[in-house]
Amino acid sequence: MASHTVTTKWKKNLLFKSDNPNGATVLMDTSNENGGNEVGASPKALMLSSLAGCSGLDVVMILDKMKYTSYDLDIKITANLTNEHPKFYDKVHVSYIFYGENLNEDKINKAVALSVEKYCGVMEMFRQFAEVTTNTVFHNK
Repeated sequence: MASHTVTTKWKKNLLFKSDNPNGATVLMDTSNENGGNEVGASPKALMLSSLAGCSGLDVVMILDKMKYTSYDLDIKITANLTNEHPKFYDKVHVSYIFYGENLNEDKINKAVALSVEKYCGVMEMFRQFAEVTTNTVFHNK
């Protein structure tokens, strides 16, 4: 079983710097209206970025194994934040937006489905507290 450790250090005001097991770092802060300086990403928004990154990595790796590489991909996540504390995302929608010429929709749909249904651990974590929906959009040039 793998184990990960991160260390998060308070820098000043409401700014934190957190490391990653691979050595990368990220700054976290909050909005000006909540007393922060908006120097870093908000922790909740980073959760959405983690979801997009996790699933995106899956999709790209699966398509690469299928020998399919002629596309561009954006992942847009829209999430509903509850009003009462503790505020959390109760509804999350993930849109996989593909751009390219003569996109192979069958391969792309299969790769997205494998990520959503089988491989993306962050997606599974989100399902523990949120209703997660997905769609795939094709922009053929």
